[in-house]
Amino acid sequence: MDSILQHFRKDEQPFIENAIGWIREVENLYVPKLTDFLNPRERYIVETLANNSDLLVSKEGAFENAERMRMLIYPNYYEPTEEDYRVTVFNINYPTKFMTLNHKDVLGSLMGLGIDRSKFGDIQIAGEEVQFAVTSELKDYMIANFTAVGKSKISISEVDEMSEWITSDETWIESTQIVSSMRLDVVVAALAGFSRQKAVALIKGDKVRVNWTSENNVAAELFEEDMLSIRGFGRFKMIAIEGRTRKDKIRLITGTLA
Repeated sequence: MDSILQHFRKDEQPFIENAIGWIREVENLYVPKLTDFLNPRERYIVETLANNSDLLVSKEGAFENAERMRMLIYPNYYEPTEEDYRVTVFNINYPTKFMTLNHKDVLGSLMGLGIDRSKFGDIQIAGEEVQFAVTSELKDYMIANFTAVGKSKISISEVDEMSEWITSDETWIESTQIVSSMRLDVVVAALAGFSRQKAVALIKGDKVRVNWTSENNVAAELFEEDMLSIRGFGRFKMIAIEGRTRKDKIRLITGTLA
């Protein structure tokens, strides 16, 4: 296990310990374990740890290509069903003639209910339609308490049919970056198209987030499946490291949110 842990960041240690606990629970009790909603990096960690055991993992986030998903860790005898993932999708009903909802406002109002972010999945917006995923354990609570976005009154209704789940307008475009290392300042400079000095200024100016958390360490190392947000330049994901060039530089495949 120690040889696996060396490939992860120190600040990921608390999550790794939780994930190891989930895996041991399944190994000891021989029953499936369902997680809350995990981001791509967290899912990568769980999959990596599970691959070093005899356990299997699967995931579900309701929406097509969901960014946040619940994971099921289970013994090889078990066959998961849709009901195992316990994901509920709600539609937000609001006066479309008088207001426009955006991702930030919806997420802020959900968080304002005092519920941990891991209990919510993706928020999908397509035109005037807005839907979000939540753990089914909170379904009744959401119906009773999620009644406003900002100062505007709303109501929510469960979307039972998968065919009625909307697909976001987001589009990811893949590209290749040639970088000298996976240091945060090096990758930010490559993605934004300017010098490392400017990249350092952005990072230290609290304008860069790694996996949805502000990162001020310019030497922080990035890994596959990391999500990177650069204020003023958009969102990026580290898709894969495709080896090295003849000059020993890293060939990095990234996705850019169009």
